[in-house]
Amino acid sequence: MIPALRRLMERQQTYTSIGYLLLSFPLGLLYFIFLAVGLTLGIGTLVIWLGVPILLFVQWLWWHVAIMERNMAVNWLHVDIPLMELHIDKTKPFWDRLRTHLSNSVTWKSLLYLFLKLPLGIITFCLTLNVLVMVISLMSVTFSLGLVISPFVFLFTAITGVSKTSRAVIVDSSMKLTPPRRPLTVGRVLFFSLTAGGIAFTPLYLTNGMAWFWGLLARTMLGLSDKDLKLAEARALAEQERIRAELADQKRRDLIINVSHELRTPVASIRGHLESLLNAYSEEGDGKAPSPEALNKYLTIVHRESVRLGSLVDDLLSLARTEANELRLNISAVEAGEVVEEVYQTLMPLARRERQITLVRAITPAQPHVQADRQRLLQVVLNLVRNAITYTPDGGIVSIALERTGADCLTLSVADTGIGIPPEDLHRVFERFYRTDASRSRTSGGFGLGLSIVKDFVTAMGGSITVESKVGEGSCFRVLLRVVPTVQLQGPVQRMVQQV
Repeated sequence: MIPALRRLMERQQTYTSIGYLLLSFPLGLLYFIFLAVGLTLGIGTLVIWLGVPILLFVQWLWWHVAIMERNMAVNWLHVDIPLMELHIDKTKPFWDRLRTHLSNSVTWKSLLYLFLKLPLGIITFCLTLNVLVMVISLMSVTFSLGLVISPFVFLFTAITGVSKTSRAVIVDSSMKLTPPRRPLTVGRVLFFSLTAGGIAFTPLYLTNGMAWFWGLLARTMLGLSDKDLKLAEARALAEQERIRAELADQKRRDLIINVSHELRTPVASIRGHLESLLNAYSEEGDGKAPSPEALNKYLTIVHRESVRLGSLVDDLLSLARTEANELRLNISAVEAGEVVEEVYQTLMPLARRERQITLVRAITPAQPHVQADRQRLLQVVLNLVRNAITYTPDGGIVSIALERTGADCLTLSVADTGIGIPPEDLHRVFERFYRTDASRSRTSGGFGLGLSIVKDFVTAMGGSITVESKVGEGSCFRVLLRVVPTVQLQGPVQRMVQQV
């Protein structure tokens, strides 16, 4: 009993609780006056519409006072109190946020808590004062008694020599270890007499009990209950799903609009040139048939536009598979250098003949294999190089580089000396149908889907892609690919590489 009372006396929490209980009455009185005056004035002036701003101010202030009370209970009483409300989107209109706030049960429970602060504060204030008076009274009586007994204790210890008792462990006749007895001294007598053997602090248990009650009340009134938390989380999840559904629907509408817009140009071009040919041949008898040069020009344009349509259909198919999570990858050990060489041999003659663009490649020899789908990796490199050629002026340079940049990765870089990308557009270049120069893209064949598909394929293969660019100097896209571990190359993957 005595050690427990001593620990109670030495705990800092005991005195913090006493301070909290003594403050409950003046704070409760202040809250009651403010709420009574504010609510009465606001309700009384509603007929002239002056009460609305008054009530809003009272509600705002009582909410922040409740937040202060919650923080006091957490810091002073060490009570674990849940949140008073979940996060509210500040982008919503004011009245929507106000309606959400007023529908929160803690808003009204906190108002009740502030009103209860006065009557309960009076009770706890009076009980705490009585406890303190009781403790001081017991200490005064017992201290006086200790002063009377102390001389006799001093004489007793001086004559008997009890204070010199050894503190070593004593072994009695039964061979049991007996702990040493602490010597009886004047100081110990004064301490025990001052506290009546610790009994003087027994009333402090009552203050701790009242503090526990206030902590329980604060947790109940100033925090969301478990049921409210689950309901709020469910509502937040439903709101997220609603927003996600709206975004998906908006993307679907944008996709239809963008696809319709992209199809219109090549279809109109094909139809216009074919109509010109039909009209020319319908007048063959008049000698107005097109010359071989004009015929070749018409057919070349029709062929180019049909290729554009085919590319758009292929991109849309890849996009649809990615959106539906139906993208199938055949991941195996792929020699990235062979893929780069294949793209180089395919596009180098076209770039030089049509745009006078120099296409170069730099491949470090003896590169390790990477984990990828060869067909998808080939499409990634093709899209990046074609995109670089598209945005590079005539006579420019496009380079493809493949190098080891770490123990477990290879970096594929596609750089150009093109027009570059503005800094404000860098974070959007991988968005679908987004183009930094729409007029140039439309005339040169871009649809704004190539980079988006590249990112989807690279991510699906476990890699990543980044871009650096300066306006007027060019751009550089870097694809990070995972290297096949050496242990795997000694097993089944080695056979797959040989088959490729």
